[in-house]
Amino acid sequence: MVLEAGPGLTEADLLARTTNGLQLPVGAASPLVWRYQTELTERPARPATIVRGATLGGSGAVNGGYFCRGLPRDFGWAPGWAWPDVFNHFRSIETDLDFDTPAHGSCGPIPVRRTREITGPSEAFIAAAERAGYGWIADLNDVGPTMPSGVGAVPLNVVDGVRTSSGAGYLVPALRRPNVTVLTRTRAVRLVFSDMRAVGVDAVSAGRPLRLTSDRIVLCAGAIESAHLLMLSGIGEPSMLRAAGVNVVAPLPVGQECSDHPEWVLPMNWTGAAGRPVLEVVLSTDDYIEIRPYTSGFAAMTGDRRDPDWPHIGVALMQPQSRGRISLLSADPQVPPRIEHRYDAVAGDVAVLRRGVELVRELIGAATVVGPPRWSTSQHLCGSAPVGPEPDPRAVVDERCRVRGVDNLWVIDGSVLPRITSRGPYATIVMLAHRAAEFIA
Repeated sequence: MVLEAGPGLTEADLLARTTNGLQLPVGAASPLVWRYQTELTERPARPATIVRGATLGGSGAVNGGYFCRGLPRDFGWAPGWAWPDVFNHFRSIETDLDFDTPAHGSCGPIPVRRTREITGPSEAFIAAAERAGYGWIADLNDVGPTMPSGVGAVPLNVVDGVRTSSGAGYLVPALRRPNVTVLTRTRAVRLVFSDMRAVGVDAVSAGRPLRLTSDRIVLCAGAIESAHLLMLSGIGEPSMLRAAGVNVVAPLPVGQECSDHPEWVLPMNWTGAAGRPVLEVVLSTDDYIEIRPYTSGFAAMTGDRRDPDWPHIGVALMQPQSRGRISLLSADPQVPPRIEHRYDAVAGDVAVLRRGVELVRELIGAATVVGPPRWSTSQHLCGSAPVGPEPDPRAVVDERCRVRGVDNLWVIDGSVLPRITSRGPYATIVMLAHRAAEFIA
C-alpha cells in the first residue's frame, strides 16, 4: 500500500502537466507541489520559498529532467555503497538512447537523451565556452572518477518533450497488479510503535483519521517530509523533540546535517528559446562549479504569467562545505518544520561562487548584458536522515537504509544521502531506491 499525500495522476490535466518535460508545473497555482519557507543565509537572513513535488513520483514528476549520475567520488558512504556496488544499478534504471556502451543501460524504465539540435541561449553559451578554451564532454554520465572541466549536453529523462519520472516509470505500471493499492490525498502524520518496533502509520484522508498497520514501513517522502515524519514520531534530537512536545522514541540526529547546491542566478538579456528543455547544457569547472544557461526565464518555465521575462544563468556550487538543518517546531503535523540552508556558513563556499560569477562575466559579458547575482537554491535538499556505518554518530539509517534502533522501518529517498552529490541528485536517488529495494525484500 502506497500513501500519497498529493493527488494521483488519474485526471488528464494533472497527468499532462507531469509528462510535459518542457515546463515546470510548480507555479503559484500548481496542485502538484507543496511550498516551504527556508532561510538561505544567516548574515543577513535571506528568506526564500522552495517547492517539493506532491504527487506520484514526487519532485521527479515536476523537475527539469536533469538526469546526471553522481560521480564515483561521491560514493562509499557505508559498506555496500561504493561505486562498484552502485554502478550496475545506474545501468538498470535507464535506457540510454544516445550511447550503446557498457557504461549505459538499455532496458531500464527511465529513457535518457541529450539535446542534439541545440539553439538559442544554449548554442551561444557553448560557443563562448569553446572560445574560452573549454572542451566538449561527449557524455556527462561517463566521465571517470572525478568531474573534468568542460561543457556538455545534459542527460535528460525528457524524450521528445515527455518527462518520465520514477513514478511514471516504476509505480504507475505496477498499479495494474492486484497486490498494489495507492491511497492518494492521504498524508501520513505519525508512526505507530510497539516497544521499538514500527507497526503502523497514522494518516489523514479527506479530513478523517486513518490507522494502517504493516510489518514493513518505508518512508519515501523526500528530505523534508521524511525527516518531519520521523521527528513527529519521536525519532530525532532529544532536546528539540521535547521542546516541541514530542516523546523521544529513538535519539538520532535527524535533520542536523542537510546539504544542497547553493546557486547564484544572474539575469541575461539574450533571447529565450521557447519549447525547449529547461536546461540543455552545463559547464563544469575544476573547483566544482556548474554553470547553467537556462533556456528561458523562471516565469516562462513555470507558466506563472504570459509576459516574457529575462532568461538567466545559474552558478551552482556542487560540493559545498556548508550544512543546513531541519528542525521540529510543533507536535502538530500541520505546522511545517523550520528549514535553514545556511549557505553562508562557510566563507570558502561564498568565495567559490564569486569566482563562478566572474567566470560567467569573462565568458559572455562582452556580448551580453549580465545582471547582478542573487542568492538562490538548486532545490536539491538532501541528507536529513543520512546513511552511515555503525560507528558514525551522524548516521540515522544503517547501510541497508534501516532506521537505527527501530525495527521494521526504512527510509529510501534523498534523506539518506550523507552529502549532496557532485551533480544534481535525482538520478542518484532513483538508483538508490533500485538498490535499496533489495534490502526490504
